[in-house]
Amino acid sequence: MADFDVVVTGGLWFDGTGAPPLRRNLGIRDGVLEKVTTEPLPAGPGTEVVDAAGKWVLPGFVDVHTHYDAEALANPGLGESVRHGVTTVVLGNCSLSTVYSTPRECADLFSRVEAVPHDAVLRILDEKKTWTSPAEYVAALDALPLGPNVAGFIGHSDIRTHVLGLGRATDRSAPPSAAELDRMGTLLTEALDAGMLGLSSMTNSLDKIDGDEYRSRSLPSTYARWRELRFLNRILRDRGKILQSAPTINLHPNVAAFFVESSGIGRRRKLKTSLLSGADSKAYPVLVYFMLTAAPLLNRFAKTDFRWQHLPVPFTVYADGIDLVVFEEFGAGAAALHLRDEVERNELLRDEGYRRRFRKAYDDKWSPRIWHRDFHDAVIVKCPDETLVGKSFGRVGDERGVHPVDAYLDLVVEYGRNLRWRTTVANHRPKYARRPAASSGVQMGFGDAGAHLRNMAFYNFPVRLLKRVNDAQRQRRPFLTVERAVHRLTGELADWYGLDAGHLRVGDRADLVVIDPAGLDDSVDALFEEPVAEYGGLRRMVNRNDRAAVATLVNGRIVFRDGRFAPGYGVEKTGRFLRAGQRAPRGALHTDVTV
Repeated sequence: MADFDVVVTGGLWFDGTGAPPLRRNLGIRDGVLEKVTTEPLPAGPGTEVVDAAGKWVLPGFVDVHTHYDAEALANPGLGESVRHGVTTVVLGNCSLSTVYSTPRECADLFSRVEAVPHDAVLRILDEKKTWTSPAEYVAALDALPLGPNVAGFIGHSDIRTHVLGLGRATDRSAPPSAAELDRMGTLLTEALDAGMLGLSSMTNSLDKIDGDEYRSRSLPSTYARWRELRFLNRILRDRGKILQSAPTINLHPNVAAFFVESSGIGRRRKLKTSLLSGADSKAYPVLVYFMLTAAPLLNRFAKTDFRWQHLPVPFTVYADGIDLVVFEEFGAGAAALHLRDEVERNELLRDEGYRRRFRKAYDDKWSPRIWHRDFHDAVIVKCPDETLVGKSFGRVGDERGVHPVDAYLDLVVEYGRNLRWRTTVANHRPKYARRPAASSGVQMGFGDAGAHLRNMAFYNFPVRLLKRVNDAQRQRRPFLTVERAVHRLTGELADWYGLDAGHLRVGDRADLVVIDPAGLDDSVDALFEEPVAEYGGLRRMVNRNDRAAVATLVNGRIVFRDGRFAPGYGVEKTGRFLRAGQRAPRGALHTDVTV
């Protein structure tokens, strides 16, 4: 028998099922885990050896909510996720995909809501978009030198724009005809046939379009009536596929309609439904109780198959000046973001009538919101006037004798994007942060990798969850076992989404990460900035705690180790497109497991 390609020795092996870990040696050949044993494994001249003594050997993490759709075309290595042990990413979330619409339409749909440069997205798609169908899109992705494995949703806004045109797709007075609705159904069916996970949609109208022609209209899927949504959901239900979406945040919440759609009432099949976002919100602290109780009870008694997507770390966001998506949720904020010219925007911000509208929205504690609207809880982290660093806008207002809104707007006018600040909008209470991580109605996700490049850095959220779990174990206040946490980040997600990923058993593809528990320290929360060549050198917020995830393997190949990517990474292919419900072909297997 030929030598193993890779041998992983002495590690504590987690298989991704939630089973207790075992100290084992792993032998990998032809991209497959072939042997798990207590016995030493032979290493030939061509065998790479990973010494995992004192470390954890886990299935690669599955990130079910990314917006790498454009970046993956230009930089298919996706190293910011892979370096933290993510070996499978899901594209096409929040109604946004790049399958059917033109490059300009895709750039208009994608750029503002996901806070990536419009011109760069348009350039990438102009250069790379060769497909006109989902099957061609899947083939194009699979032909790239992918670093991680990739799966995807088809976006509702993408389909709607292709059928109606972007103008009609964002006009509530022009619903699709019966023929157009049938056409949408055909496009969805084609995407499912090509191996996509299901449909991503969006009903929350705060997400706005970029570009010139229809700038500041909401995403197309938010204009769909429930007749259209139910029609598309019926196709998903019949095919056993997934709906990913988000409920409205307004005075007429529609979350109950999602519950009804998910339910397998009578002989109707359940609709797998994953909604944003399960969070302990500062704006509505009591909602955490609803989130924790609703999904488990509905899944048990109302025959739903429903999950909240939850980010298992504090939801801290950063902003340069006024460039932050939460300002889209009220008129004065959206009006400022509508203006791209800084001079024109500053004229608006100085206007007293505008400021009155902003103060009114800020002081209105009853309007629906994501941001808790408290400038006393918004801290300046960078400013040309260094005396302001570390102060909140509320404190600056108190010192100057002005309303917090005026203090904030004065500084934005004076310093523009050179004024950098942060606030935490959710998951801020450790007591409540632990409960969603253990809830059966919650999925680990919503890291938004590839989006909000200057606003958020959650690329390593799986590692940060493991740190919390490990710390709690050492403090003898456990809320999850390590094996259960690993399962939640790997096999549980892969099984629910129908992905050939998330497990590390004999016969499974060898996608894995080696975690050093000694590296699960405060460094996992550290932030840095890294230029993104694909986006014109824009400095992305990133995590760089390479002492935790010390090695990542994709398809049996070591792609990242000891802080460095393997030679040829991002040029040579390691990942593949994962079709929903399909297991990739395996090489010849030696299936002994010595326990």
